[in-house]
Amino acid sequence: MPNLQSTKLTTEGSTITSTSAGASADVVYTVPTNYSAIIKFLHLSNGTASAKKASVQIFDASSSSYKFIVNALSMSANTVHDVVSGNDLALHQGDKIVAFIEAGMTLDIVVSVQEYYDPARQN
Repeated sequence: MPNLQSTKLTTEGSTITSTSAGASADVVYTVPTNYSAIIKFLHLSNGTASAKKASVQIFDASSSSYKFIVNALSMSANTVHDVVSGNDLALHQGDKIVAFIEAGMTLDIVVSVQEYYDPARQN
């Protein structure tokens, strides 16, 4: 059971350059060893002057598989999209958020997570 008294809020940002899914995608966030994490905020920003597509996946370390959160989301020029809005997404140690883009896109991603010390959890 996670120690709810020992939490840490972390925010990380990445500029995405990969155009391939899965293991070739850019890693945005990885849950540290002995922690579980709740994704509180996941924000995409298209800085391109034209419509392009963005994709975000979760890597589930327990099954070594990737699952789409956002699959080829068409974003208009210079727009933003909040993926986790009013909902939470739970991840465990070794799980990752990864992203990739359509060629020619400039995509920035910001993620805010609340990490919980959870040494008993094994994915």
